[in-house]
Amino acid sequence: MADAPEVSLVTVQPPDDDLALVVDSVTSPHSRRAYGKALDDFLAWYRAAPRGPFRKAVVQEYRVKLEADGLAASTINVRLAAIRKLAREAADNGLLAPDLAAGIARVRGAKALGVRAGNWLAKEQAEQMIAAPDPETLKGKRDRVILALLLGCGLRRNEVAQLTFEEVQQRDGRWAIVDLKGKGGRVRTVPMPGWAKVAIDHWAEATGLSSGRILHAINKGDHLMHAGMSPQSVFMTVQSYARQLGIQAAPHDLRRTFAKLAHKGRAALEQIQLSLGHATILT
Repeated sequence: MADAPEVSLVTVQPPDDDLALVVDSVTSPHSRRAYGKALDDFLAWYRAAPRGPFRKAVVQEYRVKLEADGLAASTINVRLAAIRKLAREAADNGLLAPDLAAGIARVRGAKALGVRAGNWLAKEQAEQMIAAPDPETLKGKRDRVILALLLGCGLRRNEVAQLTFEEVQQRDGRWAIVDLKGKGGRVRTVPMPGWAKVAIDHWAEATGLSSGRILHAINKGDHLMHAGMSPQSVFMTVQSYARQLGIQAAPHDLRRTFAKLAHKGRAALEQIQLSLGHATILT
């Protein structure tokens, strides 16, 4: 039986069309960016020297290169996942022989050593973060809302950036974020502590906002802009206050802090799972 013809990566991957096949097949904006960057880097490496057809041996060579560069196992595995998806999409569209795509799919990922525990803040550090923004400025009022939503509600940074006034409602005499659509399309209701709602009220009173997105950009003159905030802006805001306080923290660390403090406060693990929007309590 004749071997399936080997297909050059240049044939499999024209400059625009086939990248879109991969990037458009994922729904998360973060995954789209990560896959796009991974494929751009892989194609740049592939085209920098003669490497033969797009097949398992080439991808294995690239994995060795990533490991030699000292990249974390998680980063390497995301990049390999994008390349495997490229192979699958190419095979599905008749651009790569199925046996070559299957071989690429069998390329092993990097092994992560140990258990990733993550980072979180002590209660005193969390209180310092909340108190850090200047309450006399619009930016300070807005930033306190950001920190309150991360530390008090355990939201993801993209959920913070996209949160609307309409989603903040009173249920059974308590404030909550209702029907919040999170990762994987899972919908949940998140309890909101009173002090977080107070932070939103102060911001709303100062800006006159009452509908649509809660968070907006602030210019250097401390004036409200009509543009909403991006998840990256939320990330930079958190890092700015963390540096100011000499604390190592990113938005996801504040989400971890919410979970840790809720657990120390004897909240049920099932309730913490629901608040965070995890598919399983094991997470």
